[in-house]
Amino acid sequence: MILRPSYSDVKIICYYLGRIMLGIGLCMIVPLFIGIIFKEWGPALDFVIGMMASFSFGFLFTSLFYTKEDLSWTHGMIVTALCWVVATFLSAIPLYLSGHFCTFFDTCFDAMSGLATTGLTIIQDLDHLSNAHNMWRHFIMFIGGQGIVVIALTFLIKTAGAFTMYTGEARDERILPNVIHTARFIWLVSLVYLVIGTLALAAVSVYEGMPVVRALLHGMWIFMAAWDTGGFTPQSQNILYYHSMPFEIITISLMLLGALNFKLHYAMWTGNKKEIFKNIEVVTLFITILTTFSICAVGLVRLGVYPETVSLFRKGFYQLISGHVGAGYTTLYPRQFVLEWGGLSMIAITIAMALGGSACSTAGGIKALRIGIIFNALRQDVKRMLMPENGVIIQRFHHIRDIVLENKHLRSAAIISICYILLYFGGAIIGMFFNYPLMQALFESVSASANVGLSCGITKASMPLLLKMTYMLQMWLGRLEFMSVFALFGFAFAAVRGR
Repeated sequence: MILRPSYSDVKIICYYLGRIMLGIGLCMIVPLFIGIIFKEWGPALDFVIGMMASFSFGFLFTSLFYTKEDLSWTHGMIVTALCWVVATFLSAIPLYLSGHFCTFFDTCFDAMSGLATTGLTIIQDLDHLSNAHNMWRHFIMFIGGQGIVVIALTFLIKTAGAFTMYTGEARDERILPNVIHTARFIWLVSLVYLVIGTLALAAVSVYEGMPVVRALLHGMWIFMAAWDTGGFTPQSQNILYYHSMPFEIITISLMLLGALNFKLHYAMWTGNKKEIFKNIEVVTLFITILTTFSICAVGLVRLGVYPETVSLFRKGFYQLISGHVGAGYTTLYPRQFVLEWGGLSMIAITIAMALGGSACSTAGGIKALRIGIIFNALRQDVKRMLMPENGVIIQRFHHIRDIVLENKHLRSAAIISICYILLYFGGAIIGMFFNYPLMQALFESVSASANVGLSCGITKASMPLLLKMTYMLQMWLGRLEFMSVFALFGFAFAAVRGR
């Protein structure tokens, strides 16, 4: 028998959602400040309206549903799933007021894409967007990469049930014993790299002839999206706009850093630099990057697309690494994938996007840890078949420490991997329903589900509404890695059919 949720359950969920709404409103102070500095009074007013809406809903929910009860496991999962929907709606308000979107739903598409660090966009006339709105587009990507819940745990929510929300946001690894301290460490790492990355990118931009203030802004925005493996840029040509090899090399470095497990960052920050050479995720990432790029390079060389080594690196390797770690940065126009790359190279980059970066990082996709665990389980089974019947096989893998491979590790990795594969092909089928070829539909579906942001030209304002809804759902499911969303669906079912 399924028990119907009580009013107390709804009250707890709504109260903590209200706290997160207040947090979204506070975050809008950043773009408001930029608008005031650059005397963009219209955009500044847009964020005043956005803050008023966020604070109004936030105070309404925290007042009407005030409670001192802590979050249970189910409550935490549901709050996590819903807070991304609520944040999408509230984040979209000032962006819609900019006048750069056809409909409010289109704005919600971009807001979800930013928060989920996907990077697919249907904004109009991006090159003339205000500094304040550009700051907000990239800042919500920065928020989404660290996690909305991580922000809430850092500043707003400090309860014993906080770990359930942290887990619901696809971060099931504690870096420090206390989940609040873990959230703060994630922000410390991100802010330190923000300073370093911004200055490095700004220095290159100034060297290339960009004014200092504009260079600092572009450096900060590009860092936010590179570190959080997002893909938004302030220019419609993406990274191609900068036409700079040093700029591309720096963004590759930042994308790779963003794709590493925060637990690995902690190990390196505390002096355990050897961990990077023996960690199962790093080893798996190296192997999958090397394999997929080899396939991609063979396809490009056969077609003679990039005859020179430098151009093969700047076009072929850049897109491959960007896709693999889920960054979505590109030095190509979207239709070049279809018109120039050919089937072999496109399938290589599609596989790379599907595999993704590290667990407990800002990257999306299946994740290197799960791929490594599945491969190790395969090795274990092969060894078992070759051993005598009474032989005992113990398979270990190294992830910060040596871990004995157990069925629970394989089960968890396999379930999430299967969910991702079903999501990839489900989105591709819907794309084919609208008469897009299989390869293109699969490419776009994987890009949305794995929170990558590369496009072969399907994602645009004129695409069918159902396809926009599909990609938004995929971005949401892919970012949260299913479980908290499944908990929300189960809660809704119990509310309707429970007793």
